[in-house]
Amino acid sequence: MFHRLLIANRGEVAVRVARTARELGIATVCVASEADRGARWLGCADEVVCIGGSASRDSYLCAERIVQAGLQTGCTAVHPGWGFLAESPRFAALCEQHGLSFVGPRPAVMERLGRKLPAKHAMRAAGLDGIPGSEGLLADVDQALRAAEAAGYPVILKADAGGGGRGMRLCRDAHALREAFGQAAAEAAAAFGDGRLYLERYVSGGRHVEVQVLADAYGGALHLGERECSIQRNHQKLLEESPSPALSGAQRADLCERAAAAAAGIGYSGAGTVEFLLDGDGRACFMEMNARLQVEHPLSEMRSGVDIVREQLAIAANRPLALRQQDISLAGAAIECRINAEDPERGFRPTPGRLLVFELSAGLGPGTVRVDTHLAAGDEVPPFYDSLIAKVIAHGATRAEAIETMSAALRASRVEGVKTTIPLHLAVLASDEFQSGRYDTSRIPGLDALRASCGAGD
Repeated sequence: MFHRLLIANRGEVAVRVARTARELGIATVCVASEADRGARWLGCADEVVCIGGSASRDSYLCAERIVQAGLQTGCTAVHPGWGFLAESPRFAALCEQHGLSFVGPRPAVMERLGRKLPAKHAMRAAGLDGIPGSEGLLADVDQALRAAEAAGYPVILKADAGGGGRGMRLCRDAHALREAFGQAAAEAAAAFGDGRLYLERYVSGGRHVEVQVLADAYGGALHLGERECSIQRNHQKLLEESPSPALSGAQRADLCERAAAAAAGIGYSGAGTVEFLLDGDGRACFMEMNARLQVEHPLSEMRSGVDIVREQLAIAANRPLALRQQDISLAGAAIECRINAEDPERGFRPTPGRLLVFELSAGLGPGTVRVDTHLAAGDEVPPFYDSLIAKVIAHGATRAEAIETMSAALRASRVEGVKTTIPLHLAVLASDEFQSGRYDTSRIPGLDALRASCGAGD
């Protein structure tokens, strides 16, 4: 195992990785921007290196500065966390070139998965069907129109180089496609430096389900079950649960086994997430594979008892998987609520500021609660980065028990100084759609009721 680890990220994920590293006896070095220098959460590390200005482009996205920090502090490995450079093949290759083990897949595999169409082609060869759409990148709007006619409207334009909703446009007819093509290409070019697009048939009312996999460099692979991630705003997840209420036992077993086999089939190594869209007939279509640790990984940890970061570090140290699929027992149900510093009554507007009170309850309800955060009362939520301030994860013997436990924990929590998504989460949990398990990606259960109760619009 490694003796000194550079954590190339910030905030909650840095604290999460450092916790497991400490348990393994690995010393840690955190990088920090000017905005984060002196932040309380940096106390998780044995050493801190300031790498640049407050803006991400001047610090957490500077691959050369981060690698230099690792070399100067005697690190032998780099954990990228999620976001920033976590899925950058160039960053992974730069680490390898300088003798730093990158905690993630090899750069060539990451390059293939980072481009949506090559990823779809690779996974199709490995046995996973994709959503019908263009077979390749779209050269111009005329090619897009021909592909849309073949796939069938409505269609959705997507950026080949990225995600997070940027460069995406829903087009219900040819006129809308003509109007949207140039806009989507320009947005993708601005966000990712690459404006190339492809399109897929749009599945209305689909379910977003993902499978957590672990794979080693020797062809071994297993899964830790699936997670339901259909409750989103602007294509970003708000609340996740495991197992998915949309799958039968037979569907679940088949989907998870095929996801793990596909990861092994493409030569993947590390922790990864294979994402699917379930259509109205329950058919699972491959969307993409995230080649990193996911924000919602605690759901799988709570149900399996497996420390995913520990497994990531072991795989990066060239160790074969110590676990076998038959060793994995998935117990009960788990729900994760992402607590963001945002105002859901005002279009999810970010609300940076100082946390005057920050009390997240972990001791109520019939189940167990885990709180992952890097903040405490008195800390500042800066305007420069993601608005996530905490994750609350509830586990119960049943889905009903997990819902009850989460609801009790959120009702007992107190956050003052910034607006948060806690009221929305309570509305989601109380809604008939969520309680019944019959919800999809088309809308957020409980949001209309929350806004009506507050007299707020979009």
